[in-house]
Amino acid sequence: MRKRSVTVRVARWSALHPGRAIVGWLVFVVLCLGGGIAAGMNSATSEDFRVGEAGRAEALATEGGVQLRPTEQVLIRAESGALDKKAAAAAVKDVTARMKSLPEVASVAPPVASADGRVLRVQVELNGSEQEDQESVPPLQAQTEEAAKAHPGLVIEETGDASVSKGVDDQRDEDLQFSEAITLPVTLITLALVFGSVIMVGVPLLLAVTSIMATMGLAMLASHLLPDTGVGMSMILLIGMAVGVDYTLFYLKREREERARAGGRLTSEALVEAAAATAGRAIVVSGLAVIVSTTALFLARDVIFDSLATGTILVVAVAVVSSVTVLPALLVKLGRRTERRAAKRLAQGKSVRTYGEKKPGRAWSALLTPARKHPALTLCLAVLVMLGLALPALDMKLKNPARDSFSRDIEAMKGYDRLLEAFPEQRVRHLVVVRADAAQAADVREALTRLDRRAQTDPLFSHPSGAPILRASKDRRTTTLELNTAHPTYSEKAEASLDHLRHDHLPATVGTLPGVETAVTGEVPRGTDYVDHQNQKLPLVLGFLLLMTFAMTVFAFRSVVLGLLGIVLNLLSAASALGLLVLVFQGEWAEELLSFISLGGISSRVPLFLFVILFGLSMDYQVFVVSRIREAALNGVPTRQAVIEGIGSSAKVVTSAAIVMVTVFASFVMLHILEMKQMGFVLAAAVLLDAFVIRIMILPAALLLLGRATWWPSRAIRRAEQRTAERYGAREVPQAPESAEQRPLSGHWAESPAARRG
Repeated sequence: MRKRSVTVRVARWSALHPGRAIVGWLVFVVLCLGGGIAAGMNSATSEDFRVGEAGRAEALATEGGVQLRPTEQVLIRAESGALDKKAAAAAVKDVTARMKSLPEVASVAPPVASADGRVLRVQVELNGSEQEDQESVPPLQAQTEEAAKAHPGLVIEETGDASVSKGVDDQRDEDLQFSEAITLPVTLITLALVFGSVIMVGVPLLLAVTSIMATMGLAMLASHLLPDTGVGMSMILLIGMAVGVDYTLFYLKREREERARAGGRLTSEALVEAAAATAGRAIVVSGLAVIVSTTALFLARDVIFDSLATGTILVVAVAVVSSVTVLPALLVKLGRRTERRAAKRLAQGKSVRTYGEKKPGRAWSALLTPARKHPALTLCLAVLVMLGLALPALDMKLKNPARDSFSRDIEAMKGYDRLLEAFPEQRVRHLVVVRADAAQAADVREALTRLDRRAQTDPLFSHPSGAPILRASKDRRTTTLELNTAHPTYSEKAEASLDHLRHDHLPATVGTLPGVETAVTGEVPRGTDYVDHQNQKLPLVLGFLLLMTFAMTVFAFRSVVLGLLGIVLNLLSAASALGLLVLVFQGEWAEELLSFISLGGISSRVPLFLFVILFGLSMDYQVFVVSRIREAALNGVPTRQAVIEGIGSSAKVVTSAAIVMVTVFASFVMLHILEMKQMGFVLAAAVLLDAFVIRIMILPAALLLLGRATWWPSRAIRRAEQRTAERYGAREVPQAPESAEQRPLSGHWAESPAARRG
């Protein structure tokens, strides 16, 4: 007898001790969640986000205590018409006194009037850094509201870095709740159509939800090693629901097939063990593929990608564990219930209808017909269509989403628009940081003054009246200069202003001083340097990803050909999805349809994230579909017949799993945050194309054309065919051979009560 794998042994124990397995799983979930809540979430700080020259500038400025600080702008205006100067002066005095009384406030600047005199702006500078401002803003907002009540004849509102950041986070929380409200019902409906049973629908949903809960606790613990950036929990929900339902769906499908094959002769314990030998192994291999692929994100050396990778790896690992431990126990509990009913009916002399697995319907057969009858033509046409969809990706422009792209449903963003209407120069700040010896402080200050005058003559910069905004550290070694531009953060003009500053104005002024270190930071420099950083890391991440995908495929199927084919198909689906993303989001035609403001490009994190996650998730389908084909081939079925039967038998469950995934991802398109919209859209498009074009048309057509060469260099398939030929001679090979992993099950527990009674 062949030695059972760890997956089968775990499933066997779970099947024989279902009560312990279920209680053990619930205890695990509670411990993970409780431990995470007790430890709390360790959030990333401003130091964790530093990249490139902008990061170096922030480090220099922070060390000298002259870093950019978050600023809130309190706007005072009339409901309509001209501003009452006396009333406005009283409001300014009140707002200034209120703000100065708060410990979160570093300073309050004198009021500044707009060019038309209709709006007054009071700038409030907070303590701390730009990335650590959200906890400080609620007291300021409360005081602004009180001031507005005290001066009913005026409109007093607050906007700024902290207000916008808090508004974005609050909106993200609301969006996730909305996404859950959409995802759960659609998932329930899809599962009900697949299984036709309310109880069976609850199993995958229960495991997915408990897996997500356990992962959230583990993510809180992990944040003390890799700080959380606020996107990890979103990714846990996004990926957790998708793979949690996916894995359970595949396991349930295989258990039902084994039940149909047994015809009521085997117990639920035996059926679960048989399913574990095939579906259980496929789930473990698939989960490992997703985990290994996702580790590529760590090579990007970016705190946001670290957070995304950590959440994804944890939730996939937990979903795999739940599928091979507690799922067999739940299936046995449900199976025993069915067996008791069957035994009771037999005792009453009534007939018992054995479960029969339905064969693929006409719709699936019709979808597979082109690949089966005309594989070469189907392959060529499908590949051409995918390449056509990928063409727009050649014009893709990467942008770093910034404040200007946030939803105008946020109150602080409405105030931000009114601020820019009255004070357009407040849109963007560049901070020039200079480090030199204290003895050079006067020369540095004079050079920065000349730099400010040069910027005044450059049309790309704003030209506010007044003296240059210079700050010096206490030790006189670090000096900063603020320069403003009125262009949107993601616009070409804003990027051009940075280019002029770094490569023209700065070298011609401060750069002429000996032994001086200079760097520029701000929202635009951070975004530009971030995109450059990602472009530098992309070849390394993509190379590692391709290598690991190839290695995992060869490990799973012992086939170099399948490894190469998997890479080509993944690249094809990713490129096509990116083409659709560019088509929809890089232009402006879909702005009203999907409620977003176009950046004129794609969020810089999306393509890299797509490649990593899609390569992992597509391995799900690759492993489950090809595993079925390989099982049949190992039983001696000719490759062509094995391809047709394997894909036909898995088509419904793969497509159903894809629908669940697409639903989860597509729900993110309705969120307000542009980056999440793009991620949801591109993942939904990629999974849709992968499930309906790659797995139903291109993959079967390619395998049919390759024939036995599919399995090169493995000789296992050739030996299986030889054994079958020797066994059957000229007779026809059976159409429905037993699973390659199946073996006779011994012991009294393997025989069902109904079979024993019969």
